[in-house]
Amino acid sequence: MSIQTPNEARVVPLRPPAARPERRPAAKEPLWRDLVGDVLRRERQAQERTLKDVAETARISMPYLSEVERGRKEASSEVLAAAAQALGLSLGDLLARAQSELVRLTARTAHSGRATSAGAARRNGLCLAA
Repeated sequence: MSIQTPNEARVVPLRPPAARPERRPAAKEPLWRDLVGDVLRRERQAQERTLKDVAETARISMPYLSEVERGRKEASSEVLAAAAQALGLSLGDLLARAQSELVRLTARTAHSGRATSAGAARRNGLCLAA
């Protein structure tokens, strides 16, 4: 009988372990439904209107509008348009405000020292393209 050594994969690192950058947890990007809900809630509160008042004007149930404002529900474009109109906004205004908030939040994350995956790839000399 011969003694066999177990099959072992040989791993050859591309860079020495000391050259690898410290791994930080990826920043969590905000969800669109959270951004839109925040915009709706801020606008409603700025107008000093109640949830009930806006829901009735938009012909949306009050609990559903509350869920949308809290980012718990992914509202249809019809619901978002109705809620925006009840607040005196167009759907475009609502989405533009949410988009501005997204840009603001993601720019702050990018400048806080957390690198994007593309930026990290450039620094490491690696780049994946689809």
